[in-house]
Amino acid sequence: MNILFLLLPKKDVDYLFEDFTIRQALEKMKAHGYSTVPVIERSTGKYLRSVTDGDFLRVMLDNRLDFDDLERLPLSSVPSGRIIKAVSSYAREKDLLDVMINQNYVPVVDDNGSFIGIVTRKSVLTKYISDKEQ
Repeated sequence: MNILFLLLPKKDVDYLFEDFTIRQALEKMKAHGYSTVPVIERSTGKYLRSVTDGDFLRVMLDNRLDFDDLERLPLSSVPSGRIIKAVSSYAREKDLLDVMINQNYVPVVDDNGSFIGIVTRKSVLTKYISDKEQ
């Protein structure tokens, strides 16, 4: 199976740009209710990493940041505690599933490393259940 059939395209995915401030990132995550969000490079569209609410909490507590700090500090000052691996749009289904075991979603990139969307665990399970019922 081509994994692109499971893809939630970039236009339908909430993501952060690496040049956001911590406050901008937190506000976007809060508005959409996500605990983990992809970060992409604004100029190239390349997938860089994903950040979690726990990453923000750690940096805020470790550095005793206040509201002014959140408006001033860039998202790049928040280290990722967990690696969210991306796969190529040409990945085999098995490769996708190997990554999906440990992640709620898998970022998908094209040949240039540009972010094109995500595959969610929900979409994989829905497809699996649908196939089993047929």
